Amino acid sequence: MANRSIVRFFVNCLNWKHSSKVVERLSKIRVQEMTEIIKKQIESFEQDVKMENIGKVLSVGDGIAIVYGLQQAMMGELLDFPHGVRGLVFNLEAHHVGVILLGESEKIREGDLVKTTKRIFEVPVGEELLGRVVNPLGDALDAAGPIKTDHYLPVERKAQGVMARGSIDASLETGIKIIDALIPIGRGQRELIIGDRQTGKTTIAVDTIINQRGKDCICIYVAIGQKESSVTALVQLLNQHQAMDYTIVVTAGASKEGTLLYLAPFAGVTMAEYFMQKGKDVLIIYDDLSKHAVAYRELSLLLRRPPGREAYPGDVFYLHSRLLERSARLNDKLGGGSITALPIIETKAGDISAYISTNVISITDGQIFLESELFYSGIRPAINAGLSVSRVGGAAQWNGMKKIAGTLRIGLANYRELEQFAQFGSDLDASAKRRLERGRKTVELLKQDVHELIPMPTQIVVIYALSKGYLDDLNIDQVRLLEAEINQGLKMNDQGKKINKHLMETKKLPDEQELDAFIRELKRMI
Repeated sequence: MANRSIVRFFVNCLNWKHSSKVVERLSKIRVQEMTEIIKKQIESFEQDVKMENIGKVLSVGDGIAIVYGLQQAMMGELLDFPHGVRGLVFNLEAHHVGVILLGESEKIREGDLVKTTKRIFEVPVGEELLGRVVNPLGDALDAAGPIKTDHYLPVERKAQGVMARGSIDASLETGIKIIDALIPIGRGQRELIIGDRQTGKTTIAVDTIINQRGKDCICIYVAIGQKESSVTALVQLLNQHQAMDYTIVVTAGASKEGTLLYLAPFAGVTMAEYFMQKGKDVLIIYDDLSKHAVAYRELSLLLRRPPGREAYPGDVFYLHSRLLERSARLNDKLGGGSITALPIIETKAGDISAYISTNVISITDGQIFLESELFYSGIRPAINAGLSVSRVGGAAQWNGMKKIAGTLRIGLANYRELEQFAQFGSDLDASAKRRLERGRKTVELLKQDVHELIPMPTQIVVIYALSKGYLDDLNIDQVRLLEAEINQGLKMNDQGKKINKHLMETKKLPDEQELDAFIRELKRMI
């Protein structure tokens, strides 16, 4: 009733011609009643106005869309397209933005409306991803159902500052003798694996993942531009060695858009950072960054960015540096977690001076160089000890290994030089012949079959036996037999168990007399 009287009052006011009548009418209305009515109207008021930043698709193709009208868009912001397709702002221009599409880009048409979300692109992270195969968007690609996690982190994140980092003083054992002895890797290091196609780069990375079983280390394998069949075979191999329990496989196959290939390594390192912040050690493999650079070049050229050397954009160095700098060892105040990165680069004809190769070499803390000539001559892993180096890992190397492996690199270099000299048919003196023979046995000792992983104590004792001359009177076949006996003796022999325990607990060499007696006893059994 009150509402009706007020309405009638205002209607009458419009019709009244004399102000005296208006004043008279106003005096009859109770002010308190009007106040209560207005309060109720205000409380029940619902604002249905929604501000949105909307643009229109000017052109679309090859996973790229040019959108006009998004003046408020941010770099790296998620955009909503029709049909549930999402995009990522990749280029900011004066009148339009370049967007890389995440999903089925063929559904997008010219003229479609696009909305901003004011959210940066994020991927799911957490323990729920362990043992799973996912794409760079965090969607499951295996048959284990959708991934349910409440944790998300942005893909693009700032690397840890200098003050947040700790020293690299913990070893990451690969189980590969030549790497653990000559090119040691520390937890938190970035060690490049570089070499021609089909020389064993991925095998080294996979063996390193398998060797982390029981060492409390999370592993992430990022497959960039690999065949789906190759990734499937790798997952089956990891399952056979019970390595998928602590591994996440992020894959963007060769048949996928360049968008997913570009995002894959950033999604992988974001998942790794979650565990690092929890105080855990993480190993991440980028296989490989050559294809990643090619995908980035493709996106940049489609967006008409100015090309530079070999048509790569000018910021291709920054692309990989901001990725690899996110690998680090945190200090104890931040939990002491780490991300160890093993990026892989494919060369052509052994040329490590190519553009992308030199870029990544300058970013990383060392490189493992695999040589085709060694591979095809039967020396596997085909690691060139002269061109391979670890700039940090020596500080994290076991003390016992560091003590005995110091002269191994020099001995190998001398052997290579002497071997080339001996090819001319020159007569060699007895000393040169002994050094040549020991070099051959060193090469034989450092050979290793695929997925044949050697525990660190066995490596130390075997290299100790080599350095002390216990292999000098053995032939090439007996060298491998002695290695097998040492490996078995450290597990079964009472004296061997004692030596193994001492090495595992202290990481230092035991008493040399005790070690000599153990080796001599095993040598008599050959």
